Amino acid sequence: MSSQSKSILDTPIEYLKGVGPIKADLLKKELGIYTAMDLLQSYPFRHIDKTKFHKISEINLSDEYVQIKGVLNRLQVHGLARKKRLTAHLKDTTGQIELVWFKGVSWLEKNLQPGVEYICYGKINNYNGRINIPHPELTLPNDNTQTSSHLAPVYHSSEKLNLKGLDSKGRRKIIFHLLQALSEDRLEEHLPDYILQKLKLIGRHEALINIHFPHNQEILDQSIRRIKFDEVFYFQLRMSQLRAHRLEHIKGLLFEKVGNYFNTFYKECIPFELTGAQKRVIKEIRIDLGSGVQMNRLLQGDVGSGKTMVGLLTMLLALDNGYQACMLAPTEILAQQHYNSLLHDLEKLEIRVGFLSGSVKGKKRKLILESLANGELQILIGTHAILEDKVVFKNLGLAITDEQHRFGVEQRSKLWKKNKPIPPHILVMTATPIPRTLAMTAYGDLDVSKIDEMPPGRKAVTTYHKTEENRLYVFGFMKKLIAEGRQVYIVYPLIEESAKLDLNNLMQGYESLERDFPKPKYQISIVHGRMKPEDKDYEMERFLKNQTQIMIATTVIEVGVNVPNASLMVIENAERFGLSQLHQLRGRVGRGADQAHCILMTKKNISKHSFKRIQTMVRTTDGFEISEADLKLRGPGSIDGTMQSGLAMFKMTDILRDGEMIRVCKEMAIRIFEKDPKLQMDIHKKMRHHLDHYFHLVKGWSRIS
Repeated sequence: MSSQSKSILDTPIEYLKGVGPIKADLLKKELGIYTAMDLLQSYPFRHIDKTKFHKISEINLSDEYVQIKGVLNRLQVHGLARKKRLTAHLKDTTGQIELVWFKGVSWLEKNLQPGVEYICYGKINNYNGRINIPHPELTLPNDNTQTSSHLAPVYHSSEKLNLKGLDSKGRRKIIFHLLQALSEDRLEEHLPDYILQKLKLIGRHEALINIHFPHNQEILDQSIRRIKFDEVFYFQLRMSQLRAHRLEHIKGLLFEKVGNYFNTFYKECIPFELTGAQKRVIKEIRIDLGSGVQMNRLLQGDVGSGKTMVGLLTMLLALDNGYQACMLAPTEILAQQHYNSLLHDLEKLEIRVGFLSGSVKGKKRKLILESLANGELQILIGTHAILEDKVVFKNLGLAITDEQHRFGVEQRSKLWKKNKPIPPHILVMTATPIPRTLAMTAYGDLDVSKIDEMPPGRKAVTTYHKTEENRLYVFGFMKKLIAEGRQVYIVYPLIEESAKLDLNNLMQGYESLERDFPKPKYQISIVHGRMKPEDKDYEMERFLKNQTQIMIATTVIEVGVNVPNASLMVIENAERFGLSQLHQLRGRVGRGADQAHCILMTKKNISKHSFKRIQTMVRTTDGFEISEADLKLRGPGSIDGTMQSGLAMFKMTDILRDGEMIRVCKEMAIRIFEKDPKLQMDIHKKMRHHLDHYFHLVKGWSRIS
């Protein structure tokens, strides 16, 4: 890249033609656009074909978007304050159509010119049997940014941007002028020729121009392909770089011995045969622990597949080699359950296990911290409290995080500092299965193990969708199961009445159930996040001992609660939950030998998105299929940085649809690092420079899992 083009692309957004300080401030706040390069990389999400015009008399409701050329007239403002709207008519030689605006009325009234010919583009709407176009885009026929391309870009916007003239039309002009300034000085190519030729990719300069103003669909498709390749390829290079750095520079504690703790527990204490998948994963972990390189492994498996047993066996390997182990859980209920489960499983072995959470205070806390620091305490189970600086281990060899998506990466990174100078081995577990393309992309720096086999005899939970009209049927089904000795969960999304959301809330549900399930015949527990820990524990214990037949709860029972006798899960207002949550909640039943059921209660009329989620849950219990559907609905998130709700650097790539691109890029990145691990070869120098520049603002959190 020449110094001139570099200086243009680094220009602060406020200094670009057509922007200024006020618009720049808005672009920064609304879209995170700070420089000219940021603006260029704020890509359009679709393009309008500017070669086609409709005649007004030929328009009908089957035409979703139309483009018309006509004269604007009859501008009128109706209503007051928030109910204010502007209407106008556009007339061509065949007829006229109404245009209507509900926002920016004052600005439009001042700037639109009656009697002038405009090009109108917008979405057809049916209002009381009449066709109109709400919030159309109007441009003058001689606007040079319109004639520069047959396919005009459309950008994501907001009401605030639109009011300041930064809608698609306004941004089109700014980007057009920026590209004109760059036209005489080409952007430097950073990919080697052999990659461009092998994959038949167009140049970077051509792609950035034609993604905004392509002359035809073919060049647009080529530009999209090149930009997607850059996004995925450099991400995969980064993952390979981090992985190579970890393998070369980050030593691991050497667990050479499979000793008495592991062997005794494996032979004498496990009351069932491990599945083939569990055995395979344990073998993978043992290889990691004996390699002298720090283990950084993601263990994924569906609800009830036996991840916790694998975690326990891994902790015993740490103990056999003279090290301590810890396990972090996201909630106190889950942490307490892990603790109780370990005490039960390890009762035949002389192993000291401790529990630490925010509610453990005073002498009890002091004793735990002391015995942890002097090495007497071998295993610590707890919540975020383990991450506090005051919690010091004598020799931490293994750190496990359960339900890893619930911990911020910065929190998990603190585990690294718990054992110096060599960090502990890391095992992260999730019961939310991850689609292959997401695992390839997001977890490129981790070794991924999958438990894809359920314990023998486990029956799939049958799932039904019911509405309020079926309430009596649901109550009857509950009474039938309770009469057979079974127990029932009922989960609500809220604790208290919400003025904004029309939901059944937990307290109302409790009062209603008391009427239909009266004492003393029926006993009901209630658990929610605002209760004191000791009160929650008391209610959970009552339910576990079958002293109560119904548990009303919020999502505090989403993970970890294990009551084999519970065989029905009723989820109220199920349309308010995401697929991942619904799948986790459903996993609380079906943990015993009896057939289990899940009933998803919703309002009669729910959105198409909500209906899709519900139908997915009814159709399948396959966690991988559910997570893929969830990914399509929600988007994946940013994994390498500290955000975990979207792969933010992927502006064009769809990790589900572009799976083949991800595979090609990953294989190519691996091959490049095998031949040139530091990217020092002449053909890779520009690529290395771009890689460093591309990620200079992103902390390498992914190497901490």
